[in-house]
Amino acid sequence: MDPPTAAPARFVALDVHRHSITVAAVDARQTVVLKPRRLAMPDFARWCRQQLTSADAVVLEATTNAWHLYDQVAPLVATVTVCHPLMVKLISAARVKTDPRDALSLARLLAAGLIPAVWVPPVEVRELRALVSHRQRLVRQRTQARNRLHSVLHRHNLAGPAGKPFAAAQRAWWEALDLVPSERLRVRQDLAILDSLEPLLAEVEDELTRLSTQEPWASQAAFLVQLPGFGVLNAMVVLAAVGDISRFPTAAKLVGYAGLGASVAASGPTRRTGGITKQGRRELRAVLVEAAWVAVQTHPHWQAAFARLEDRIGRNKAIVAIARKLLVVIWHVLTARVADRQARPSKVALKMLTWAWKIGAEQRGGLTPGQFVRQELTRLRLGEELEQVTQSGRRLRIPPLGEELEQVTQSGRRLRIPPPERPSALVAP
Repeated sequence: MDPPTAAPARFVALDVHRHSITVAAVDARQTVVLKPRRLAMPDFARWCRQQLTSADAVVLEATTNAWHLYDQVAPLVATVTVCHPLMVKLISAARVKTDPRDALSLARLLAAGLIPAVWVPPVEVRELRALVSHRQRLVRQRTQARNRLHSVLHRHNLAGPAGKPFAAAQRAWWEALDLVPSERLRVRQDLAILDSLEPLLAEVEDELTRLSTQEPWASQAAFLVQLPGFGVLNAMVVLAAVGDISRFPTAAKLVGYAGLGASVAASGPTRRTGGITKQGRRELRAVLVEAAWVAVQTHPHWQAAFARLEDRIGRNKAIVAIARKLLVVIWHVLTARVADRQARPSKVALKMLTWAWKIGAEQRGGLTPGQFVRQELTRLRLGEELEQVTQSGRRLRIPPLGEELEQVTQSGRRLRIPPPERPSALVAP
């Protein structure tokens, strides 16, 4: 939405609840021009069309249905600000809290320019975040069921079956356990839960993989997949959490957004630093720590960095520090759209090949796996000298630039994708 050309005539606040909304408004002089009024949710759309104008500025708190209300109100007014409720101290710390008071306080803070606004994600980011959250819930349910089954073994001092204990081939082993009827029932139902969750998780992960080839994600995913510890799924988790990388002017801002920055208490000559703040997106921190563990086990650069940190600050703090460093690299590669200077072209090509096999021929847009690998390497400006990769004993030829960069369009035409110019310098981690 374009910024308004004139100062708003009214500052309208919406105190949102599940079934109702309390509205109130003040003018630029903080005079109440619309007394607090409670509206049932079904009546809110009609009230908006009748009462809101293009000269109004609106504020509402970030709630579960905030984005739906934002989309409903935004076309009717000059601006819509979504604020973080916990950051509005005047409201959250008030000793007398009522909906009319909260609505008027929000309106007055907006008029005074004191509202801490949150970023409003576009529709595609909201949908990706919802899908990532859904997968996390399914994974959490699977973990809970597995933990309950492990506790059965622990209570009875039993060793689990060889191999994967919850695979379908192990069902007979579980059914043969000498358990009381009620416990046998719980085991059978937990195994049934696992059986039902696996296809659901596979479907969600297939959809995330498909989205990785669709814009706006297709042009960004390769810059994350190239990094050690990252595959398509956790790359999509990072993209969902970050959204638009341009809203972070520095890497430090992104680190703070993830809650990986150190907490600081400074007053006068005294300054103390503590652990990470953890005030940020939890799923972003989790996926970065997960990627960090893989990176320190597989990549020489990160192995050496982890070894130096582990000797000085211990294993757990060291892996968090590596996660933070990985996030700084993510900011650089997404902002500058270049390859990490620590990237190993042959290893990156193998990851791109795995990606190509996962998405299938249709999502590759008519490209062969080798052509897809070359396309993504070209996007990264990496591996021009590579001619083939080997995976599980199979050799796959990677065509050179001039030979392969033809892509079949929907109309049947073939369009050549010209190779981009190589940047003068790559980004340090």
